[in-house]
Amino acid sequence: MILGLSGFHWALAGAAAAAIGGGIGSSIGITYIANVAAGILVEDPEKFGGLLPLCAIPGTQGIYGFITAVLVVFFFGLIGGEGGKLTSPQGFQIFLACMPVCFACLVSAIYQGLTSVGAAGMVAKRTEEAGKALILPALVETYAALSLIVSIILLLSIKAGM
Repeated sequence: MILGLSGFHWALAGAAAAAIGGGIGSSIGITYIANVAAGILVEDPEKFGGLLPLCAIPGTQGIYGFITAVLVVFFFGLIGGEGGKLTSPQGFQIFLACMPVCFACLVSAIYQGLTSVGAAGMVAKRTEEAGKALILPALVETYAALSLIVSIILLLSIKAGM
């Protein structure tokens, strides 16, 4: 056993870390942009449609963390399956495979929220540019999406090697 944890416990910790990292980052990122959007909407409620996508986009990292956690649970049978038979090194590998999503989504959601704040200023002054404003925080999304892909590839390689 690694650090006294079984394979099941390591896999469970990885799934939880992925969900927690993405969830924390998304909640912070959404808070940043939602506070600014609320101030803009007080002055001009007609800008809601342009601001809503900016408020929602930092939430995708939480979804990526959730997806990773669910994949771990189902790939490795953590609910009523073969999860109890995981060796400690296998569980530790699963834990490490969850780390790209855990950390990249935690950080990128926060920065995406900050980028969305800047984009909200653009929408506040020129509503017709809302589409262009959405592109800027979407660029930050790239790294969260790449971390999800890496975690999925790592989980699949662990599953294939078992």
